Amino acid sequence: MKYTLFFLLALPFLFSSCEVKDLRSDAKPIKHDAWTALLQKHVDKEGQVNYSGFIEDSLAFNAYLSLLEKNHPDPKSWTKDEQLAYWINAYNAYTVKLITKHYPVQSIKDIKRGIVFVSTVWDINFINIGTANYSLNNIEHGIIRKKFSDPRIHFAVNCASVSCPALRNEAFEANTLDQQMEEQSRRFLSDAAKNKITPTEIKISKIFTWFGGDFKKGGYKGVVDFISKHSTVNLNPAVKKSYLDYDWGLNH
Repeated sequence: MKYTLFFLLALPFLFSSCEVKDLRSDAKPIKHDAWTALLQKHVDKEGQVNYSGFIEDSLAFNAYLSLLEKNHPDPKSWTKDEQLAYWINAYNAYTVKLITKHYPVQSIKDIKRGIVFVSTVWDINFINIGTANYSLNNIEHGIIRKKFSDPRIHFAVNCASVSCPALRNEAFEANTLDQQMEEQSRRFLSDAAKNKITPTEIKISKIFTWFGGDFKKGGYKGVVDFISKHSTVNLNPAVKKSYLDYDWGLNH
């Protein structure tokens, strides 16, 4: 209990170390068709990932990563949706790449353990985009969460684990981004293995406690308000809330 309290109190400081600077770029917004083709080939409708298939398709996969690396978003000339779609796809693609580099593993956390937000697998600086070097934490916390203030992003990014929101088997694109993120949110909440929702009691993913503050952004009043707006269940205002264990086993 003491460790959990310390962890939650320390989150603002730990996330601050993930902040990154805006970089100017001459790149034009890109389409992510190549990522969609790979996802539809190697990710099923339940979000289970065929990592061996990505390894066998390494030429096409590396070509897409090269496209990302050569086209760093410019916050001055790209729209918000173009930037956000890019960074969500980048996060998911590089997470898959990290797993394939160490496959087979039983969990992403087996690749590197350590101090949370300091030296874990999410802090490995292996992503080179333009002139910048990033970790997965840099992208998620320093860019996506910091700059876009939309709690639905938590159901779009994928951490390669059983309890994560399912990896969508199509790329996020600027012109369909809002619809895709809405679908991801509703899909996650309707998954009874990850959230158990009734009118009087909700047993929900720890994502909602790890990032509870994010659910007070984007026009939402908090976790219960967010769930009530994305679930088919009508929640009692005094609904009881608890959190389910998180399964870090690989999503394959």
